[in-house]
Amino acid sequence: MLTGADVTDEATIDAFFEAGCGDALLGERDSVGYAAFDREAATLVQAVASALAQVERVPDVRVLRVEPDELVTPTVIAKRTGRSRESVRLLIQGKRGPGGFPPPVAWVDAKSKLWQWSDVARWFGEALGEALPTAEGVEFLAALNGALEVRRRAARLESDDERVAVANVLGDSGLFEASYVEDSVAAHRAREEGDDAVPWSAVRS
Repeated sequence: MLTGADVTDEATIDAFFEAGCGDALLGERDSVGYAAFDREAATLVQAVASALAQVERVPDVRVLRVEPDELVTPTVIAKRTGRSRESVRLLIQGKRGPGGFPPPVAWVDAKSKLWQWSDVARWFGEALGEALPTAEGVEFLAALNGALEVRRRAARLESDDERVAVANVLGDSGLFEASYVEDSVAAHRAREEGDDAVPWSAVRS
């Protein structure tokens, strides 16, 4: 899912092609742009990473998230696992299978619940021994979408305290060295103060 450009505009379509996205089908769903790729690569990670990088070469375009969606209903779980809605309901309630189905992560209302697909796919593999074709790269995609969401919301944070709190959590993830997080916060402060002499590691972010 994309933001920043009208993907139905001819000039935008040309820009996508010039950026290397000739294997993408562009369109809109509920007024939100998307690019559906049919890309061959050695791994899923390489396919997704190369597509994301090329999409963001298009002026003003940002990737909001990579599908399939991480939040799923029982109906979507049934579709992705090839089971009936009733079978999934029984697994959720512990009336079928070994029990221990992942808990929901959100409630839309008193009756409508949402699960994280990465949790569900992992449970199917570990508890039921079912390696789902739809589970390929599920943890990577969940983490990538989380990173895209952090990037989107980080621009809206209003204080250094907020930025440091978020940066510290990311630092604890093991993805970055502490110095990288510190440089990132320092770079943001420097940019706000109009100082061009910011740490290189922070500029890369």
